[in-house]
Amino acid sequence: MDFIPEETSQAVSIPHIQARKPEGAVASEVYREALQGQFRHQLALSPEVLHLMKIHAEATYPNECCGVFFGKEGQVREIHLMQALENSHQSQQQKRFEISATDYMKAERFALENGLDLLGVYHSHPDHLAIPSVHDQQQALPFFSYIILSVINGKTDHIRSWRLDDEGVFDEEQISIY
Repeated sequence: MDFIPEETSQAVSIPHIQARKPEGAVASEVYREALQGQFRHQLALSPEVLHLMKIHAEATYPNECCGVFFGKEGQVREIHLMQALENSHQSQQQKRFEISATDYMKAERFALENGLDLLGVYHSHPDHLAIPSVHDQQQALPFFSYIILSVINGKTDHIRSWRLDDEGVFDEEQISIY
């Protein structure tokens, strides 16, 4: 998929999905869900970016998809463009994703050449909740936003976004559509 052009429309919040934690999950070690709508960070997506992420996630099911997104940093991160990338994980694409060093460098270069910020990574969780796994936590970098799309039986069920804090724990980000 190519980078998509910026489009704007009226802001609409995506409803917060209160997902049940998987059996044996220890949320306090990997992630913190926002309590009573109290989010520390906000992320605004264009409808086109959200649509293309869903298409990518559903097309790669039952494997995990992955990609990057670009926009402008501010009090609310505004996501204007995305790029779907190939999952370069060699063996367990249904449970893991990997972005090649070459693809990452190309994304950084694109951001610099176009006056944008590389703000994060998106990936799917086939037949699983859109919450970060221990593996996601081990691979993540602070600053980036991590959008996770839950794809159940080939259809996007819900999305959530997370940002790793300085202690290595994911904080949930509020997502809205602009």
